[in-house]
Amino acid sequence: MNKSDSERIASDLEKKGYKLTAKPENADLIVVNMCSVRQSAVDRIYGKIKELKKIKDKSPKLKLALAGCVLKKDFKKLKEHFDTLLENKNYQKIIPPCKNKMRALIPISFGCNNYCTYCAVPYTRGNLVCRSHKEIMKESKVAAKNGVKEIWLLGQNVNDYQSPTDKKIKFPELLKMASTIPGKFLVYFMSPNPKDFSDKLIDAMIDKKIARCLNLPLQSGDNKILRKMNRPYTFLQYKNLVKKIREKIPDINLSTDIIVGFPGETKKQFENTKKLLKNIKFDLAYVSKYSPRPGTLASKLKDDISIEEKKRRWKILNKLINEKQR
Repeated sequence: MNKSDSERIASDLEKKGYKLTAKPENADLIVVNMCSVRQSAVDRIYGKIKELKKIKDKSPKLKLALAGCVLKKDFKKLKEHFDTLLENKNYQKIIPPCKNKMRALIPISFGCNNYCTYCAVPYTRGNLVCRSHKEIMKESKVAAKNGVKEIWLLGQNVNDYQSPTDKKIKFPELLKMASTIPGKFLVYFMSPNPKDFSDKLIDAMIDKKIARCLNLPLQSGDNKILRKMNRPYTFLQYKNLVKKIREKIPDINLSTDIIVGFPGETKKQFENTKKLLKNIKFDLAYVSKYSPRPGTLASKLKDDISIEEKKRRWKILNKLINEKQR
């Protein structure tokens, strides 16, 4: 999503007469595209500001712009360092020329209605807004005509899609439409939520043009922690969903996302996650250590797992998955 947004911001600036430069010291404008998913990503912005100030001292006419997922609380602290804020609404509908011959990054929706307790997306991106299926298909056809190898359909909750111009077209139908476009490419999508993963979607994925590659975020293998996260499925429902997917698509490469050290996660609850990972046998897992994200519901919970314990749990799961990869 961040790469897609950056492409769209660059495209909009090029239409306004700007040209891309590889050297920051030659720039009239530098845009910092920020991610708010984790607090650590926000903290990195302050390190970037130090670099930018050095450049600006030598180039007084240089303008600095901040874009991306920015909470109001963060913007209040950051605005003194930037000349302008490029709000999400300013570039969401910009369609960039297809320059990347490898992949086309095509957002189909923006924002999210889920309000997972650890996530800032609904507060920075707003509630779910879907693009017209006609707009998406037009962009996909241009990409295919330009010879891309991959078309990525993107959304914070990609399988919650419903076309605003035709309510009958939901994500499975959109996926089928993408697979009928002429050209030698594969269709990828991310990120889906297990709660919205229907049988129709599994059937749509059987098509040869849909990549045998799926990231299906689990986040935790313990039901109590899932409830605390506001993830409306149980570990058993998730496990049964994986079983259905593998039955219909045996060659699927399955990855997942896991958060360790969520507030109140006991050693036993962590072991439940470890047990489920062993049972499901993912091809890859993106394991992250929980960090409180100010502005989210989880930030009001006591962050009672020590950094050392979070690191320990992270190492255990990382090793578990990496051994399988080898």
